[in-house]
Amino acid sequence: MKNIEEIMQTLTLEEKASLCQGATFWNTVEIPEKGIPSILVTDGPHGLRKQTGAEDNFGLNDSIPATCFPSAAAIGNSWNKELIYKIGEALGEECLQEEVSVLLGPGANIKRSPLCGRNFEYFSEDPYLSSSMAKNHVMGVQSKGVGTSLKHFAVNNQETRRMSVNALVDERTLREIYLASFESVVKESKPWTVMAAYNRVNGEFCCENQYLIQDILRKDWGYDGVVVSDWGATNDQVKGINMGFDLRMPYCGEHKTKQIIEAVENGTLPESKLDDTVRRILLLVKKGTENRRPGTTYDVEAHHALAEKAALESAVLLKNENQVLPIAKTDKIAIIGSLAKFVRYQGGGSSHINATVDTYILEELNQNYPEVHYEYARGYRLKKDEIDEAYVKDAENAGKSADKIVLFLGLPNGWESEGFDRKHLNIPNNQIDLLEKLSKLGKPIIVYLFAGAPVVMDWDNNADAVYAMYTAGQAMPSALLKLLFGKVSPSGKLSETYPLRIEHTPCSLNYPELEQAEYKEGIFVGYRYYEKKALPVKYPFGYGLSYTSFEYGNLMVDKKDLKDTEVLHVSVDITNSGNVEGKETVQLYVADKESSVPKAVKELKGFEKVTLLPGETKTVEFVLDKRSFAYFNTQISDWYVESGEYELLIGSSSIDIRVSETIYVESTVTVRKKYDEYVTMDELGKTAVGKNFMGQMMAGMPEGPSEEEKERMLDDEDNIEDVPMDFAAMGQDMPLIKVCDMTAGSFPYEAVNEILNALNN
Repeated sequence: MKNIEEIMQTLTLEEKASLCQGATFWNTVEIPEKGIPSILVTDGPHGLRKQTGAEDNFGLNDSIPATCFPSAAAIGNSWNKELIYKIGEALGEECLQEEVSVLLGPGANIKRSPLCGRNFEYFSEDPYLSSSMAKNHVMGVQSKGVGTSLKHFAVNNQETRRMSVNALVDERTLREIYLASFESVVKESKPWTVMAAYNRVNGEFCCENQYLIQDILRKDWGYDGVVVSDWGATNDQVKGINMGFDLRMPYCGEHKTKQIIEAVENGTLPESKLDDTVRRILLLVKKGTENRRPGTTYDVEAHHALAEKAALESAVLLKNENQVLPIAKTDKIAIIGSLAKFVRYQGGGSSHINATVDTYILEELNQNYPEVHYEYARGYRLKKDEIDEAYVKDAENAGKSADKIVLFLGLPNGWESEGFDRKHLNIPNNQIDLLEKLSKLGKPIIVYLFAGAPVVMDWDNNADAVYAMYTAGQAMPSALLKLLFGKVSPSGKLSETYPLRIEHTPCSLNYPELEQAEYKEGIFVGYRYYEKKALPVKYPFGYGLSYTSFEYGNLMVDKKDLKDTEVLHVSVDITNSGNVEGKETVQLYVADKESSVPKAVKELKGFEKVTLLPGETKTVEFVLDKRSFAYFNTQISDWYVESGEYELLIGSSSIDIRVSETIYVESTVTVRKKYDEYVTMDELGKTAVGKNFMGQMMAGMPEGPSEEEKERMLDDEDNIEDVPMDFAAMGQDMPLIKVCDMTAGSFPYEAVNEILNALNN
């Protein structure tokens, strides 16, 4: 492809405008006579969905075979940055074989509510974990010369009315939660494209949102790649181009091109703005074409093996009473549940992959575990939530003759998908009924749960062990059996909280909303909310059991006092104190011991996953910087660290803290507050000017009772009316201007301006 500036010199206005939307559903526009080829983009994010026939963005029509890796909700539970990088590399290799230039993903949206139908495509409820995983996904794919599309930017947290709903979010919440999940991905991994979401944010559609695209993405984060629409998300492309938006997808008709031409001609759109957009699109096309490697093939078996490794590390062992797991191959087992045969290892919608390998549990048992004696029974209907007594009886008979029962439960196809949100957090009633009946047999019951998001689990008291498998990809059956028989110890940790009930979730009172989605919970999403409210949960963020055990010790910091411009080095020793090899995810949280603004009890600020042999000890190291202690201060429109003590909490989950240390961080930034006439007496008293004023004002007032007199009043139980009132406390919330109103002119209004001038200058 020629030099971009040379091409720009030859393009007509009509040609420039034509480049700003797709040529087809998946291809960009080509202009051969000007040396501009077309590139192909396709859906991801956890597999390649390249369609060969009819095109759609809902996963309805056929696509080529590709490796179906665990979805983001599953791989997020691995907490393994190196692993998701390798998955990214594998995805890049498959794109090269199929001549795909951009893979649409990953999704970095925050899991605001577990009801969101698309949560299986997102990593976490926590922005630090989400951005860490997304960043490595992007870097892995792009290391192969294939682009990514970081999506859905931004605040796309419900599927209900997703194309029109207006998300109303305050700036601090946006910055700390919803944009933070994208920020480090954009800055550090530099995705070739960022996909603007369907919804509106604070009144403006994402594809035309000045605050999101121009102010944050372009200016603040320095992003110079292509901003592409979600398919059909553009509403006013001329306005969008003025804000830094680039590429409308898919092709929507020539009238869309004409709108851009007319806008340039009538002055609504400066041609210089259009030129900036076209340059970015041409650079994307240039990178896409120059990185093509005709004849490239990928190793299907190697990619399947990687998918199995990912499924193994993503599985979360939630419960293991009396160490019922792992089981012996000599145990006679009952395999029960339609989901054992009709395995659900991915979600529905645009990410649905035509897997290269499609096996189910029984096939895997027959092929690779011929020595295992098992009996299978369906147990429940999968398409209808109805109790089938014949199925139940078969399951009970199988259970009676078994040593252990392995029961497969979860959400059927159609219960969670792109395009709609769940109405509740329950699994089908017929599955719960079956578990209850099987529990009466007195046999150990091991449950494998399949769902792309949390479910209510008040039924798990009838199970001895529970695995959360999520949507773990095509290799899930083989991974599941390796975990069952103890070939591998589980190492997954929950990337989201499992609440006790839907009513406990942060936005349960108003989720989903149809027109205006008000994010009233603010920064308190996920574990931040449950901990602040002191609400019990079923399974906490970061939680997951192992077949071995780990000990923490020797927490070290390189300094206990630091300025916010310095970095802090932290280390801790982890020892495998059990009898088998295992992996542990070491989690570091930071707690601000005293803050002037509402904050979470603690926040995740670092994590590392380590592999340890029995008896082995390794030192895990973290580096914390200003952002580890900062909140977004809207007064200065920047990240700000308050001087004070911060606690470093290191442990195995958000509630299982093993070691801690307290440090002091000194702020190097002075925040000057702008005071007005409604400054309160309490606020005044905390300033030098205010203290002087308060002293003068109080000088003419009668003194209250002494401490001795107060004590005497409190001891006199016979005079109930004689109570030592704290009149100073009663006036703490009185605004300065009201002092004028309440003093009959003795405190003049002119004095208010004098005090405000002194405070603000």
